[in-house]
Amino acid sequence: MNYISTRNKNIKVSASQAIAQGISKDGGLFVPESIPALSKDDFESLIGMDYPSRAAFVLKRFLTDFTDEEIEYCVKGAYVGNFDNDQPAPLKTIANNEHILELWHGPTCAFKDLALQILPYLLTTSAKKVSGGKETVILVATSGDTGKAALEGFCDVENTKIMVFYPSDGVSAMQKLQMDTQKGENVFVCAIKGNFDDAQTGVKKIFTDNEVAVILEKANMQFSSANSINWGRLAPQIIYYISAYCDLVKEGADLSGGFNVVVPTGNFGNILAAYYAKVMGVRINKLVCASNANNVLTDFINTGVYDRNRKFYTTISPSMDILISSNLERMLFEISGRDDECVAALQKELNDNGKYTVSDEIAAKFRELFYGGCCDDQSTMATIKSTFDECDYLIDTHTAVAVNVYNSYVKNTGDNRPTVIASTASPYKFANSVLEALGAELSGDEFKNAEMLADITNVLMPKPLAALKNAKPRFKNLCEKQDMVDVVLKNLGL
Repeated sequence: MNYISTRNKNIKVSASQAIAQGISKDGGLFVPESIPALSKDDFESLIGMDYPSRAAFVLKRFLTDFTDEEIEYCVKGAYVGNFDNDQPAPLKTIANNEHILELWHGPTCAFKDLALQILPYLLTTSAKKVSGGKETVILVATSGDTGKAALEGFCDVENTKIMVFYPSDGVSAMQKLQMDTQKGENVFVCAIKGNFDDAQTGVKKIFTDNEVAVILEKANMQFSSANSINWGRLAPQIIYYISAYCDLVKEGADLSGGFNVVVPTGNFGNILAAYYAKVMGVRINKLVCASNANNVLTDFINTGVYDRNRKFYTTISPSMDILISSNLERMLFEISGRDDECVAALQKELNDNGKYTVSDEIAAKFRELFYGGCCDDQSTMATIKSTFDECDYLIDTHTAVAVNVYNSYVKNTGDNRPTVIASTASPYKFANSVLEALGAELSGDEFKNAEMLADITNVLMPKPLAALKNAKPRFKNLCEKQDMVDVVLKNLGL
């Protein structure tokens, strides 16, 4: 299977090249030439497998230039021994038809681990095939969780360097501590004066800067990405929706009418993975896209107008504080009938004017597939409390957005078929906000608050977060957004 650019279908590369390169040279995103379908027999086989076996089964359909042995190596390295009880994505039922897909049992306690534990294996395997011995430089823009998960995954990986940029005032105290205390000889962390969109835009510009490309070429280096613009990040996310479906079938859920999936969404990658699972044959009915106060996706789904020219809110669900949702480009490509010229024109309009309007036909297709909803911080806090009080289940600020929007969806539509809600982070990554939502008075110490949260809820703090209590920050870098390229080159000694 080859991969093509969303902005030019004539650009065609192998899976290894797509992963090693990260983003197409024309600024487009790589997508498979076709989405492989899974048969009834395939699903019957998948249901009886453990998670690593399911992962290998799915990835073999997408990474056709990898040998079976290479895929097994990548999968086992990622998913065996790195997750609680070797269960990377368990389902928890909290109400009759309401199932929580817990995606935070990895080393950094966020859903990004499901992809970023395997991406270093996929990337180094790809680089050996196509990069000719070049050193790979991973550039990451993060709204909180991707940064730590990428740093952890690529820490001291041979022949790679990783550089992470995050908004100085746009991550939680725990997320900041996770990144700034990262160990490893090949890692670098820098805060920027700006928001996530500024960091993401800066990274994209560096990727497509021809002068920088020449400098890297002379140094025998190449850029790649650990953000979900990289297909090697997105493909592993498809797996956990397929796995959730298999687990629902095993549990005897009534899926005669399919099931819905609810995802707290910022950059659109996580919900896009659910869409690809649907295309592959998973019986997903409605894709519910949940946003916080930065509700650019909600407005787009409901109106067909994408407009980032709006106030940016810093919220208690910071990983969703995004106004430029990069992976929406892939969805536009699919929903437009893979019209690369249409996608290129829309992305140019977004870049030039900060907004675009899709055709009535495309807008109608979006509304048929997706339901868009949003909630503010106050509603998020109320949902954390009500979910704990009524279901005896503790959720973080992002999962609470999803639960809140799901409840609104059911109220507005009457659709109460089985539903999987993606839970994207441990509540302890946002302990201050969760504790406050439960009505407790905060202290000035993050870890005292975490201990209080454990006392109140009888939910233990994950070990990786507890281990940060006495950790000392290693990185204290801060730069202007326009200086990111200089920071990158200086750190690389170029």
